[in-house]
Amino acid sequence: MLTGLRLENIALIEAQELSFASGFTVLTGETGAGKSILLDALDALLGGAGPRLLRQGCERGVIEACFSLTPPLASWLAAQELEAEDGEIVLSREWRLSDERLSSRHRLNGVAVNRQQIQELRPLLLDLTVQGQTQQLARPGQQRRWLDRFGGEPLAAALEPVAAAFLAWKQAAAALQGARSQWDQLQQQRQQQEQLLADLEAADLQDPQERQRLQAEQDRLAHGVRLQEGVMTLLGRLQDGADEAPAALEHLAACEQELGQMALLDPAGAGPLAQACSGALVALQDLARDLDRYGAGLESDPESLAVLQERMAQLKALERRHGQDLAALIALRDRLREQLAPGGGEASLEALEAAEAQARARRDAANARLTEARRAAATQLEQQLMAALRPMGLTHVRFAVALESAAPAEDGADAVQFRFSANPGQPLAPLAEVASGGEMSRFLLALKTCLAAADQHVTLLFDEIDSGVSGRVSGAMAELLQQLAARRQVFCVTHQPLVAAAADHHYRVSKVVEGGITHTRVSHLRDTQARQAELAELAGGDLGEARSYAASLLKRAA
Repeated sequence: MLTGLRLENIALIEAQELSFASGFTVLTGETGAGKSILLDALDALLGGAGPRLLRQGCERGVIEACFSLTPPLASWLAAQELEAEDGEIVLSREWRLSDERLSSRHRLNGVAVNRQQIQELRPLLLDLTVQGQTQQLARPGQQRRWLDRFGGEPLAAALEPVAAAFLAWKQAAAALQGARSQWDQLQQQRQQQEQLLADLEAADLQDPQERQRLQAEQDRLAHGVRLQEGVMTLLGRLQDGADEAPAALEHLAACEQELGQMALLDPAGAGPLAQACSGALVALQDLARDLDRYGAGLESDPESLAVLQERMAQLKALERRHGQDLAALIALRDRLREQLAPGGGEASLEALEAAEAQARARRDAANARLTEARRAAATQLEQQLMAALRPMGLTHVRFAVALESAAPAEDGADAVQFRFSANPGQPLAPLAEVASGGEMSRFLLALKTCLAAADQHVTLLFDEIDSGVSGRVSGAMAELLQQLAARRQVFCVTHQPLVAAAADHHYRVSKVVEGGITHTRVSHLRDTQARQAELAELAGGDLGEARSYAASLLKRAA
């Protein structure tokens, strides 16, 4: 429920704060007074483009509305990780004009929210209906969405698996299409692909890191002679001696012997030194053995080096020719093996075709269940709509919901069209094509009445939906609006005294000129005399007769 609205520098309103209650609320006033400004403001607050609402000469404007919390709204807030405050939300939109550029920002309970969140929030709060809403009827899928809303939980339960089944089929179909395209391309290029596979097989690719491994081996082989010389030099210095100098091991062995003698004389002082020297001697002997083994493993075979370099050149050429590294070439070879193997590609295609057929069968079964649920809802909607339309001067009305097959999609495989005939002998035809403005107004009101049970938590806004209808018909529309307001909060901008008199709450919108500047004011008519005067203005005619008529309307409503 909309509980409050604050406007600042919006259209002709400088500043206005309003509070609202449940039930049926009407807004009346002279033509041009700005009755629709409030509905335009709410529309803009919830993402509508609307006219330029910032008051002329101002650089900042604000629309702020309070809504009481409902279960669907609470669920949405939880999903968005937002919180309500004291059982309500405060939604605002602020406009700023800077350097002739107008920008706006939405906030919910002080937290900035984006356009997508506002679009998700809108159907949880408001449903705006305007007279002659033909464009909305013509919007693709709109009539189907209305039928689905009317169907309520049973139809929602049938709709839920349809999207999942369609997505699964779409993925299976895309995989099949891709495989078929690849298969067709492969057949056209089979000879080329077979030659490519032969080249890759001949290369005997096994290790994606082979080039790096070969590079390291090449470096070792290329420097084999130098490494062997180094080993010999080191072993000479360690074991044999060099440049007429004794070997390092002999020197260290002599040192060990001398320290051993010293340790006998001074165990505390020289003993640790003797042990350290013995350790060093053992380590040096280990080093000499390791060098010997390392030297024995070194090769300087020119033939081995040539073979290795030839292999490296082959791998480089392969990578350069195909523009891929070894890992990608190995994957390509494995894929070509599978595709070019006898029956390999056909088996893969058959598996994908079977998977697509199964997914399509599940999709079609889910769509069929949804279609049946829609047919059942369509029958009920036809009955309820005609029952609501006949009291509004459409005694001979006929209405049907036509379901025709459509291309499968996330919302099923049905095209829904509302067909309408208001006069005897006139065949059923698309509603948007044959309904007059007045008939469309009545139809939309009847439709929203039928949808009320499915959307119990949404405020309904009607903008001059009773325009162009007679007094008797407007009385029937007033009764329907009263019935709606028994379950929902309803707002209606109206020129009809019969409709205004039926309201629980009455607001008058008027224009005043102060200091040469025009302002719009909204006044809550709380007492009977104020309402009677406003109804008399709406009724027109002789003032005395109009006041008597207005009094009779209020008396009957009471």
